[in-house]
Amino acid sequence: MTETGAPPHPTFAVLTAQNLRDRLAGDSELAVIDVREGGRHAADGHILRSTSLPLSRLELEVATRIPRRGTEIVVYDEGDGHLAGRAARRLTELGYTRVVLLDGGVQGWTEAGYETFTGNNVIGKAFGEFVEVTYGTPHLSARDVKARLDAGENIVVLDSRPEPEFVNFSIPGAIDLPGAELVYRFAAAVPDPDTLVVVNCAGRTRSIIGAQALINAGVPNRVVSLANGTMDWLLDGFALQSGKPNLAPLPAGDALTEARNAAARLERRFALNVIDQAALIHFRREAEEDRRSLYLLDVRSREEFEAGHLPGSRWAAGGQLVQQVGDWVATQNGRIVLIDGPDRVRAAITASWLVQLNWAEVFILEDALSGTVEVGPERNLLAALPPPADTIEPAALHDLLNGEAATLLDLGTGAAHKAGHIPGSRFAIRSRLTGAAEAVGGAGPLVLTSGDGTLAAFAAAEIAGRIDRPVLVLAGGTRAWRAAGLPLVPGEGEPLDPFEDAWLTPYQARDRHAAFRDYLAWEIGLVEQLERDGTARFRVFPAAEILAARAAE
Repeated sequence: MTETGAPPHPTFAVLTAQNLRDRLAGDSELAVIDVREGGRHAADGHILRSTSLPLSRLELEVATRIPRRGTEIVVYDEGDGHLAGRAARRLTELGYTRVVLLDGGVQGWTEAGYETFTGNNVIGKAFGEFVEVTYGTPHLSARDVKARLDAGENIVVLDSRPEPEFVNFSIPGAIDLPGAELVYRFAAAVPDPDTLVVVNCAGRTRSIIGAQALINAGVPNRVVSLANGTMDWLLDGFALQSGKPNLAPLPAGDALTEARNAAARLERRFALNVIDQAALIHFRREAEEDRRSLYLLDVRSREEFEAGHLPGSRWAAGGQLVQQVGDWVATQNGRIVLIDGPDRVRAAITASWLVQLNWAEVFILEDALSGTVEVGPERNLLAALPPPADTIEPAALHDLLNGEAATLLDLGTGAAHKAGHIPGSRFAIRSRLTGAAEAVGGAGPLVLTSGDGTLAAFAAAEIAGRIDRPVLVLAGGTRAWRAAGLPLVPGEGEPLDPFEDAWLTPYQARDRHAAFRDYLAWEIGLVEQLERDGTARFRVFPAAEILAARAAE
């Protein structure tokens, strides 16, 4: 199937590449979104300070990532304007009032002589490389670290990735301290100030940011990053372990005191803005009046968030937020308010990096959880309610499929489809379904499914009446099928569209070692790309201020 759709609507304003570059140099709120599929965004090149927000998932994600309807939104695609025009019209239907198109899309940006970037979450990864060069973050090679471990030296490896990633694979003996937990739990995990601390991740960015975070926080230990993370570890022929969680303990007593002292140093050094509830009320009022964007992000653990969180806040693991800021905050120059427990340690370390990344204004809410809290997981905020659709229950669909009396398309994520899909279903990309549904073969009704059925309902409304066969939605989606005890099968099956909805990591490549080398060369080269691009606005805080912050205690 190919991408189809009408060209951009003539009433939308159009920005040239130079216009957009001028906007990026300003301080006004701005969201620049690439509405191609995530895999295309990564592989074909994109604008550095844009975020991937595919047309396929627009209604599911835009309300949380661009909450203010009056935000100026620049929409682009590869260049022909088909996806961008459709996305612009849909955004307008959803109530966004300042939607403009980038003339010529990413192709027009390139033809104007400007830089494009391949890869995923590039602004965060480029920032990590910038940090290493700017601050001289020390590192050790995998061979050096392995030799020290084998020799029984006083050394510890701290893994800065979230626990699911750690459990998937980790260096034997490593301790898991995800992201902002590094500073919070450090003294509990590493009580000896003479221990050499090596911070590790799957590649480079979180190793660098994690090591420099501990240095910035003023821990007494010598701290280094593991050069190139577990990629180099594997390239050097060393083994990893899997299935073994090893989360560092929560701090208490002296360890908690040390963590609070570290947070205080960070607040002073980076001049972090701590606000009270009255200020938050003011921020909320301005957001409600469509004057400023407001993002309330809770940087505690998921378990803490679900046990009680500030109404209206979202969960965002601190370390991941720094690397993937656009996944939570698509609007640049808006307001981010970080939510934490009373010690504010994780908020301080997260804020210290966000103010250097300089993507938005950053604030820490004091006594954030002292009032009314909500319990449970984060609410899924849709930009619009899914339209009514004719549905079919899992058992009835099972019977139809067994009789080959229906065609089933899976509009969920490629990763979910590969992990387990309904037998006989074919992976398809929603944005490519409009205008091409007649080409789908098979007999009987065309049935659409997605994770919980929501995305399928939006898609059904777009194609119903355009094809000469009934269009049904699986009630409750693939989750309901699973809950009914019906089988799922892993693998790709027979996809209708390529799996281009997401970027595949080097760990998923057939030749991982070659992919590792290519990836590491690409990431190290981001510093030179940043210089050529010239749109990043990272802030630098002199390293000497660490000593001044310590002396002020």
